[in-house]
Amino acid sequence: MPDPRRWRTLALLGTAQFMLILDVTVVAIALPHIGADLGLARDTLTWVVSAYTLMFGGLMLLGGRAADLFGSRRVVLTGLAIFIAASLATGLAGNAELLIGGRVAQGIGAAILSPAALSVVTKIFDGDERNKALGIWSALGGGGAAIGVLLGGVLTAGPGWQWVFYVNVPIGLVVLVALSRSLPVDRPAAGKARLDVPGALLVTAGTGAAIYALINAGDRGWLSAATLGTLAAAVVLYAVFAWLQRVVRSPLMDLRILTYRPVAAGTFLILVATALMISVFFLGSFYLQHHQGYGALRTGLLFLPVAIATMIGAQSAGQVIGRHGARLIALAGLVIAALGTAIPAILDGPVVIVTGMSIAAAGIGAAFVAASTTALAHVDHQVAGLASGLLSTFHEFGAALGVAAVSSIAAASIAGTSDTGFGRAFTFTAITAAVGAVIVLFAVPTAVPTESETAS
Repeated sequence: MPDPRRWRTLALLGTAQFMLILDVTVVAIALPHIGADLGLARDTLTWVVSAYTLMFGGLMLLGGRAADLFGSRRVVLTGLAIFIAASLATGLAGNAELLIGGRVAQGIGAAILSPAALSVVTKIFDGDERNKALGIWSALGGGGAAIGVLLGGVLTAGPGWQWVFYVNVPIGLVVLVALSRSLPVDRPAAGKARLDVPGALLVTAGTGAAIYALINAGDRGWLSAATLGTLAAAVVLYAVFAWLQRVVRSPLMDLRILTYRPVAAGTFLILVATALMISVFFLGSFYLQHHQGYGALRTGLLFLPVAIATMIGAQSAGQVIGRHGARLIALAGLVIAALGTAIPAILDGPVVIVTGMSIAAAGIGAAFVAASTTALAHVDHQVAGLASGLLSTFHEFGAALGVAAVSSIAAASIAGTSDTGFGRAFTFTAITAAVGAVIVLFAVPTAVPTESETAS
């Protein structure tokens, strides 16, 4: 029998996830003000964003596995409590060390909460209702990134940059209390729960190293010794992790899940969709603020149609994906994203930029739903947390990869020494979306897998 509180629970979990995603982009517009108030250099300001992304992405598999072993309810509440406390500490920070330390703690809380929350969603919904629930989840996630830019502008121009962190505290506390009453009590994994700590440390270090390399590739160069060396270190750490998972008694993950076609296709799709989304937001924000000279508030308000388009695309996809399948939705989403990003690649002007971003955002929102549905539609409940963790990890990989790529391509325009960089960067995103659409034709299954194909 379906859980009668499932839609209320989805609303609460979606609000929590909304805060986590919002915190990736809400800081972007506030960075100049943070730097001026605390006297921070540009490279230090970069870490205000990167510290959160590194911990969020690096610890995701650990958070997902913890949800499988110890129960999603316990892990969700723990992660949310850490995130709330860290948000308060970050807002109160008076120097670089406390600020970045608070962002690290926020990332830890987010990594614990996010995969566990998505795991709950896959457990309390079935069939077409699950597709609709994942559509809502994706709409909140994609919309949260765009609304983060809007909210960041409003709060920075109003009460001050500290409120981009303080705002999480009252909302988080209300959600925490409500979730403690509505989350279903789930049983931990059978037997004595054990967490593969060495495996968790290895995969976290490997993921952190890879994201760190991608984040800094724009400044250091894609073929620099620092970038290639850090990526090589990530590969070595992953190789040792893979070996350990084959010999340890209680592994962090069954590596066979990576060979399950829907999970592999879903993680690829989330990687591409997130890279496109963050690239579009990054380029749009810099174009409007640096190239057009708009203030934080005006820039934030111009992202409102982008946020609405993301939500409409995701919600529409969630309504029809059960009838048409994930492949068609993913293909349509990436084609729309390619067309949207092609507009500012060819034409110039703020209206053109916002229009192109909005069209692209609608397609990207649909691609998010296709990714979630493809990867999670029929995974066994015992590995739902792990699959959610994989999906969320590749979400962060996509964000780091997208920023690294377009910041390198548009470097001259961002620095104000050329007007052509933005056009080249948007051209790159359009080509990426088009290539992704072609790959989708071969990678994404035509229909939702049957119960006999379930990963367990």
